[in-house]
Amino acid sequence: MNRKEFVKNTGLAAATLAILPADKLFASAADTKIKIAMIGVGLRGQNHLDLVLRRNDVELVAICDIDDRMLTRSKEMVVKSGKKMPQIFTGDLYAWKKMLEMKGGIDGIIIATPWEWHKEMIIGSIEAGIKYIGSEVMIGITLQDHWDVVKAAEKYKAHVMMLENVCYRRDVMAILNMVRQGLFGEMIHLQGGYQHDLRDVKFNNGTKAYGGGCEIGDKAWSEASWRTHHSIHRNGDLYPTHGIGPIAHCININRGNRFVNISSFSTKARGLHEHVIKNCGPDHPNAKIKFKLGDVVTTSIGCANGETILLQHDTNLPRPYSLGFRVQGTEGIWMDLNRGIYIEGKSPKPHQWDEAKIWLDKYDHPLWAKWSKEAQGSGHGGMDFYVIHSFVESIKRNAPTPMDVYDAAAWSAITPLSEMSIEKGNETIEFPDFTGGQWMYRKPVFALNDEY
Repeated sequence: MNRKEFVKNTGLAAATLAILPADKLFASAADTKIKIAMIGVGLRGQNHLDLVLRRNDVELVAICDIDDRMLTRSKEMVVKSGKKMPQIFTGDLYAWKKMLEMKGGIDGIIIATPWEWHKEMIIGSIEAGIKYIGSEVMIGITLQDHWDVVKAAEKYKAHVMMLENVCYRRDVMAILNMVRQGLFGEMIHLQGGYQHDLRDVKFNNGTKAYGGGCEIGDKAWSEASWRTHHSIHRNGDLYPTHGIGPIAHCININRGNRFVNISSFSTKARGLHEHVIKNCGPDHPNAKIKFKLGDVVTTSIGCANGETILLQHDTNLPRPYSLGFRVQGTEGIWMDLNRGIYIEGKSPKPHQWDEAKIWLDKYDHPLWAKWSKEAQGSGHGGMDFYVIHSFVESIKRNAPTPMDVYDAAAWSAITPLSEMSIEKGNETIEFPDFTGGQWMYRKPVFALNDEY
């Protein structure tokens, strides 16, 4: 199967699956128990571990991590669940490679490690013969990393799904439902981003996961041990997928539409330095660090069908959490920050916002209507359930994942492309087409029914 056939057939298979009745969907998968392995069981990995352990259709066969504290927590979770203890792989940075060689087979693998390891672990899993890889964001660091992952997936006919949970946020899915039903008219402009004060994520005291000190790297623990280095050495939109994923579904990116160009701007960097000074004083060694990441990075993307997208990355300054969504069409607009929706001719008062909840409740997505009880208690308000549910159900059906390697590459590649644009004086850069032209023929497949 050549590259063109792989891209086309993946889309056709997913589209066909999406329209099959539920009894046909489950006919071959009802009694299937799939074997899942995990690389990385830190705090994020433990969210996924919890969901895997809840499921009776999954056998957890192996976990790998180099942090004894995280492994101890994870083993306690397994014991509490009453499930069989999986094989444990640890001891060195490449223990995961030994896990990939284990006997008995692995149907799917979940990767929740620092970003710089994702490309190597995804491709290593693919080359080991694993057909389903669920990776936390991002899937690579450089633009070439993204091409390497795409080419490996095509060569080995593997399914790579980036576990972007915000695509399953309840309000986001209701808005997608409204978009598909034409409430907003033709799409014109969309916004999103990652606007989240991460100062206590990027620094801690070495014993707490969040805050309490100004340590990074070897002296820190959890994300501060690796994530902060990206803020020191890189300047771009380092975390675009929470914003771009949901709005990409609204305008059918890679399925009748695509990103065509991108440009990015960055402010000066002040927030992280001020945080160290304020909390640990000017004599702390990390007060001397020159952080490269601008406090606010703004990215504009143009699309083949004429829409524009605005993304913002804002993690170094004091601010409440917001992803800053805006979905605007010829007939109406949604903005999550003011919890408002306005639909021309349907909203009761011209030029005045409706309370979004009225519309969101009315157009609740069928996935949430069906699975909300199962999602209770899972991470991030329930949306973690849906992303793992989607991954597992795809494996059970031997079907393409609803968010595939082309989605992962397009969303994740915004980071290196934004870095390039800023480095070149905010130059507009051509956005690569990871589908090789097949975006014109592929059909939307994400969340077309209430199954997954």
